[in-house]
Amino acid sequence: MPHEFSVDMTCEGCSNAVTRVLNKLGGVQFDIDLPNKKVCVDSEHSVDTLLETLGKTGKAVSYLGPK
Repeated sequence: MPHEFSVDMTCEGCSNAVTRVLNKLGGVQFDIDLPNKKVCVDSEHSVDTLLETLGKTGKAVSYLGPK
C-alpha cells in the first residue's frame, strides 16, 4: 500500500537526498513531487521505518497517510 509523506524539499538536491536514502533502504518504489513537497512510497517496510529513513535526509518529514 502506498504511503504519502510530506518532506521539506526546496531543490533538486533535496529530492536527490530522498532518492539516495530510499534506494539505500531497498525494496521501495517511490514518486517524488518536488513542487508540492510530497513523496509517495510503495513498500513492505513499516511507516516508522520509512519515516526514520526519510529523516536521514535532515529534512522535516511528516506522515500524511495512505494514498
